[in-house]
Amino acid sequence: MSENITIIGIESSCDDTSAAVIRNGVMLSNVIAGQAVHTRYGGVVPELASRAHQQNIIPVVHDALVQAGIDKKELTAIAFTRGPGLLGSLLVGTSFAKGFSQALNIPLVDVNHLQGHVLAHFISQGKENEKFPSFPFLCLLVSGGNSQIVLVRNYLDMEVIGQTIDDAAGEAFDKCAKVMGLPYPGGPHVDRLAKKGNPNAFKLNKPHLQGYDYSFSGLKTSFLYLLRDEIRKSPDFVQENMADLCASLQATIIDILMKKLRKAADDLNIKQVAVAGGVSANSGLRDAFHQHAEKYGWEIFIPPFAFTTDNAAMIAITGYYKYLKGEFCSIEEVPYARVSNLLA
Repeated sequence: MSENITIIGIESSCDDTSAAVIRNGVMLSNVIAGQAVHTRYGGVVPELASRAHQQNIIPVVHDALVQAGIDKKELTAIAFTRGPGLLGSLLVGTSFAKGFSQALNIPLVDVNHLQGHVLAHFISQGKENEKFPSFPFLCLLVSGGNSQIVLVRNYLDMEVIGQTIDDAAGEAFDKCAKVMGLPYPGGPHVDRLAKKGNPNAFKLNKPHLQGYDYSFSGLKTSFLYLLRDEIRKSPDFVQENMADLCASLQATIIDILMKKLRKAADDLNIKQVAVAGGVSANSGLRDAFHQHAEKYGWEIFIPPFAFTTDNAAMIAITGYYKYLKGEFCSIEEVPYARVSNLLA
């Protein structure tokens, strides 16, 4: 095994094309190209996403290598997101990774996108006094497509102990934002407006599920009915109460998320608790983590904003740990859109 293990990660699961270089666990570069084309449609259009990935992937990989200050011949292996995600988008990243690996004659490492979000907590930026979780720890993984509680026993040993049975938390944010007329993606707009509102202004439905599983469909329905009933009385209801609606919505979603996480931490007697995924950028959720740390003695881990959304650094770090264990991918493997297990 070479002294310097240099992994390039490629991420193309949704609408961000990203490439990152990690050497011996330390991030050298992390380049992300977004896709503004979807804004006008109020959501990601899969066909447009895959076309944009085709345009972006070569410049993004080139920039990642340049920013890292390395030549492609110095790469030890190529890690790529195999799934879950949009199949057309994944195909672009997978095909490029396979071709690159064949051209350089270096190993290919497939990465589960969700596992990548969890392992984002182990990306080193080469700074002093960096803190990483110790095992076992719990990770609340929340994004537009996923809401899960993950028990992390080791870098590559994870178990989903709770997950949404219907919609994800990020989806609830975005869909409720849409009915209020807020731009896509709605989550950041709700977060911004919530800071000006009263979180107790409106009462919304909360699910009553056993165990650690989540549900957000009932919350969305109750929010929709609230708007419908109030708009009948006053057509300007939404505009006049926007901040309070956002604050109440955000507080309810966070309360649902934290209640199950508290139960899992208590049942398993785990004090190391992390959060990951796009919704981990939400300021209310971050505040809730700090409050729980103070109240329940948790040691919390909240990722830098750059590692909350889809990025290739999390793919590269996962590829690094898989490389150390010799877990490589055959050229015949194909991407997958959905997955029921973090290690599938």
